[in-house]
Amino acid sequence: MDFKLSDSQRQYVEAVRALAQNDFKPRAAKYMDGTFPWENMKQLAQIGVLGMTVSEQYGGLGLPVFETALILEEIAKVCYPTAMAVLGEAGVQTRIIETYAPDSIKNNILPKVCSGDAILSICMTEPHAGTDVSSYRTNTRLHLDHATVNGVKTLISRAQEAAMFVVFTRVDDQPGREGIGCVLIEGGTPGLEVTASYHTMGGEYLHEVRFDNVEVPLENVVLKEGGFRKLMSAFNTQRCLNPSISLGLAEGAFEEAVNYTRNRPIFGKTLTDFQGLRWKLAEMYRDIEAARSVLYRACASANPFPDPFLAAVAKITCNEMALRVTNDALQLHGGYGFTDEYPVSRLYRGARYGSLGGGATETLKDLIAKRILDGMDPTEGILSFNNF
Repeated sequence: MDFKLSDSQRQYVEAVRALAQNDFKPRAAKYMDGTFPWENMKQLAQIGVLGMTVSEQYGGLGLPVFETALILEEIAKVCYPTAMAVLGEAGVQTRIIETYAPDSIKNNILPKVCSGDAILSICMTEPHAGTDVSSYRTNTRLHLDHATVNGVKTLISRAQEAAMFVVFTRVDDQPGREGIGCVLIEGGTPGLEVTASYHTMGGEYLHEVRFDNVEVPLENVVLKEGGFRKLMSAFNTQRCLNPSISLGLAEGAFEEAVNYTRNRPIFGKTLTDFQGLRWKLAEMYRDIEAARSVLYRACASANPFPDPFLAAVAKITCNEMALRVTNDALQLHGGYGFTDEYPVSRLYRGARYGSLGGGATETLKDLIAKRILDGMDPTEGILSFNNF
């Protein structure tokens, strides 16, 4: 496989990198208090990043998963809250709207996403159920000329800023996973209320959102019962974009560690004069490159969504790698790494999110193991997976 970038791909990635390094990095610390990075988002909208996964007919770039991952990687190197905000515009929310919503909704909301005038929020987790989707209680009841939504969602990103909520919901009390569908709710709709906010160690806020007899048009119920599998197929894209943020965080921390150890004096030398510390840098780089290969391979499998098995492997690999590398980078900074004055502290905290969102590591390991047990031929071994 050749992951060499074309000239146009390289130019776009370099443009985003320049913006991130020159503009976002100097002001990254100010978003750690939960302030939404509107300034960064507006700049990204101007170069098409917020609409990078939206089709050209709605004002977007229509980039595939691989290019989208490359862009998120560059942003995450310097600012985790901004990377997560961009993920909300480029991830599963956008895919669901463009794939399943009626033209009237797509024509209204998607151009606003591209211009940075509409922030999207996805509502999945409930107070009593995260991964256990079959236990969701939020319910949408269908009436003759409208639908009503009732329930509570928690740990929701961008709820204070959202122009539209993409809500996983039960439909007409249908039980189990097959009863899960999806409804789109505009921000400010009567009965929709943000009732709690939680500041995270990564800097952003997560919120509790309540739906109290929220009325929406029937066309906003974009998937009725039996929509769970369709929702999950779109979610596999998220399992490539989440790890791209982990990869970027690790790369950013590694770059900080290299620069710091080159210049830090100790015993009349610098830290890089000590073989043990040079080896630590080598191990960190090896870890990053191994994870990059797994992730890029998963991205390349998208048609239009990535292979769920490869995406799960990539997510676990990058999430866990980022924790190791950012931790090592912090250690190489010594006591300074524990302060807010150095970027490694922020990158380390951001890396902790990866294995929690978009499918917990334990859940994905179980998915991978089941695929191995069901799919591996006893004679041909892993070649029988047809992943090569």
